Amino acid sequence: MENEVLLERFEALVAEHSYAELRVYLDDQLITDITELLHELPEQAGIIINHLSIGRAAAAFRILDFHAQEDVIRELPATKVAELLNELPADDRAAFLGELPNEAVKELIKLLDPEERKITLSLLGYRETSVGRIMTPEYIAVQEDWTVKHVLEHIREHGKDSETIDVIYVVDEKGTLLDDFRIREFLLVAQDTVVHTLMDDRFVSLHVNDDQEEAIQIFRMENRVALPVVDDNGLLLGIVTIDDMLWIANEEHTEDIQKIGGTEALDEPYLDMPLLKLVKKRIGWLIVLFIGEMLTATAMGFFEDEIAKAVVLALFVPLIISSGGNSGSQASTLIIQAMALGEISISDWWRVMRRELLSGIMLGSVLGLIGFMRIVIWNRLFHTYGEHTVLIGSTVGISLIGVVLWGTLSGSMLPLLLKKLGADPATSSAPFVATLVDVTGLLIYFSVAYTLMQGILL
Repeated sequence: MENEVLLERFEALVAEHSYAELRVYLDDQLITDITELLHELPEQAGIIINHLSIGRAAAAFRILDFHAQEDVIRELPATKVAELLNELPADDRAAFLGELPNEAVKELIKLLDPEERKITLSLLGYRETSVGRIMTPEYIAVQEDWTVKHVLEHIREHGKDSETIDVIYVVDEKGTLLDDFRIREFLLVAQDTVVHTLMDDRFVSLHVNDDQEEAIQIFRMENRVALPVVDDNGLLLGIVTIDDMLWIANEEHTEDIQKIGGTEALDEPYLDMPLLKLVKKRIGWLIVLFIGEMLTATAMGFFEDEIAKAVVLALFVPLIISSGGNSGSQASTLIIQAMALGEISISDWWRVMRRELLSGIMLGSVLGLIGFMRIVIWNRLFHTYGEHTVLIGSTVGISLIGVVLWGTLSGSMLPLLLKKLGADPATSSAPFVATLVDVTGLLIYFSVAYTLMQGILL
């Protein structure tokens, strides 16, 4: 309702050309409401941004998704673009420019002030998925021989330019990180206290070349709002804040979910992506999976004679392969999520295998018993399977144990193997594991059938 009121009021003021009143009205709105307005009226982005104070315009711009940011930039004159880009925090500016084509970046870089241009080019020089790309050089650093009074005066003077003043960093004359403090630690001691008397040298830092996914785990474990970023020599280069990590975590989670679903990660919102591009993202995996499923027909052709002798075996093929695929999909999803949360690593492979070995046997036994009982009960009711009902039921039951066990082992080990090889574990998607288990499940099923039924039905 509030968004509807905002939209109607905005359109009325624009229609009346009451731009002075519009400026006052927009500056009274929440930043989240302004971003909603930009989403609703991308063609009016120029008017909206132009009638916001530059600080609020930058605050709204930084929380838009990339494609909405592109729409805003297209609607603004060059002077306003320059003003907006220079007002943005360095990390948000680098994140936006890093998504643009090279030619566009070259043009926009020219609009930056010399100092901001230097900072931005420095950030853009780091690998796209590294911590260096998302760090900001806007932080508060103090010297170890300062008093708390000196520190608080420094914060008052320079704090407005910092990304956060919740954490204060102690450096030496070379800029080497020595320690960090939450600001409350300075507020709760006497003002003549010297900084080095409070230091315990226990701090956590990120390396500038660390992967962003690793940084997410460190933030989660350390429960920090910001972490310092250092180089090989321990020099403090910048900080990464929790808001940046939340954006990265959301992007990584979305990407993993899409990969688990058996598609390439989408680099645009679903409804904004051109249809042909969306098809291109999906067709690759579908072709791979389709070719993999062709092997199922090959496997069944290999056991053609056995099927001809005991047609009843073919009735349970869907049951067998779906059970194996389902168990494999379950296992792969659980392991990928556990790896994403930092709950397990490659070194835990043996513990994972032992758990999935026991899980597979227990899950397979339950399904095998249900399958056996279904065949026996069904035959008593409808006399479907003849005199060898128990043999058929045993074949299906034992096969289910083997197939489900193989599915859980495959689904759990494949993500760890891919991680070991340097690939993204999320590519061991549920459809991929299901296809793999489909083929091998048939081999298990017909091998069990041949062993139990040889000389009887086969």
